[in-house]
Amino acid sequence: MQERILAWEGCLNVRDLGGLPTGDGRETRFGRVVRSDSPGLLTAAGWRALVGYGVTTIVDLRRPVERAEDPSREPAVEVNHVSLLGADDEARWTRLEALAAAAPSPAASTAVIYRDVLAVNGAELAEAVGAVAEARPGAVLVHCVGGKDRTALVTALLLRLAGVPTAVIAADYALSEVYLEPRHAEWIASARDDAERRRFERISATPADAMQTVLDEVDDEHDGVEAYLRTHGLSDDVLQRARARLVDGP
Repeated sequence: MQERILAWEGCLNVRDLGGLPTGDGRETRFGRVVRSDSPGLLTAAGWRALVGYGVTTIVDLRRPVERAEDPSREPAVEVNHVSLLGADDEARWTRLEALAAAAPSPAASTAVIYRDVLAVNGAELAEAVGAVAEARPGAVLVHCVGGKDRTALVTALLLRLAGVPTAVIAADYALSEVYLEPRHAEWIASARDDAERRRFERISATPADAMQTVLDEVDDEHDGVEAYLRTHGLSDDVLQRARARLVDGP
């Protein structure tokens, strides 16, 4: 059986979106879409592993300021930049941080943020899905910084297009907390006080219930991911090409 978890030296949170069941009894295909934390963390050996895996296109969801210090890499891999959160908006994030901090659980806190991104950044989410759909032949790598939030939303939309059930997507999403734990443990240990520690712990979490909740809400409120993305500008042809990245046939 092919392994979904990929060991690319320097990154902690790399996995292929293949091998997941769809609602019609198929499985998503390996070697088509990979999700990860930032490839800027990769060692030279890790970058060779990325190229060797067949990655020909990277969809980078970070803001320009987050990309500024990345090392230059092999030009054979095309990079498409989609700043998923749009323009910096300090007032927005101050408001959301207060709402997330007041939420009764990590799942509720995370859902607050994801609902806002789905409501405000639909055009950017559609652009990212479109970039995967239109990428040249080969594997597409989708990443942000930790590969756990922005990356999770884009890959969740792709998996729903492919027909993967929300519960399966949510379980896969929860794996990020496991694989990022060594990095997050250092971050949490650096907290200056209990309040900051609790905030770091909340931000580090990837509770399955949060992803399940927001995907179910997209189904209920937008008549599904396909309709949501169509509303934000993707044509039926592009949606079909995005789906075909992960599943073949009708």
